[in-house]
Amino acid sequence: MEAQRFETAKLAPGIFTAMMGLEKYLHQCGLEVGLLHLIKLRASQLNGCAYCIDMHWKDLRAIGETEQRLYGLDAWEESPYYSARERAALAWTEAVTNLRDGHVSSAVYESVKPHFTDKELADLTGAVATINAWNRLAIAARSVPGAYQPPKSAHKAG
Repeated sequence: MEAQRFETAKLAPGIFTAMMGLEKYLHQCGLEVGLLHLIKLRASQLNGCAYCIDMHWKDLRAIGETEQRLYGLDAWEESPYYSARERAALAWTEAVTNLRDGHVSSAVYESVKPHFTDKELADLTGAVATINAWNRLAIAARSVPGAYQPPKSAHKAG
């Protein structure tokens, strides 16, 4: 494994601040925090971003997500652990992330539409775009996974 190449937050603080502004918006937009982390984890799996996989796995565990649902995420279509809304969000995440396969199809859009309002779908799309940007920043910088710890406020109250 290569050493980290550079730290975006230190070298290009404007980029980091702008990305954190997107995160702030997304966490107050009304989409469920667990859903946001679930789609972030799935996009990170698709992009092969070890740093973000580590982060969002830990974030999900900190808010009480089960290991079973996390382990099943790679095969969410065949796993019974996800709600219809989560399945729609995961399908949308894959379609928006895998653009090299073509445009986001009308079939995927029509399957997702019953589960989200127009605003929620716009916010979900923004969330997918944001995690894809984070993935690219972390992969390019060779950010080293493992040290991230979720904020104390993220932990589910006992």
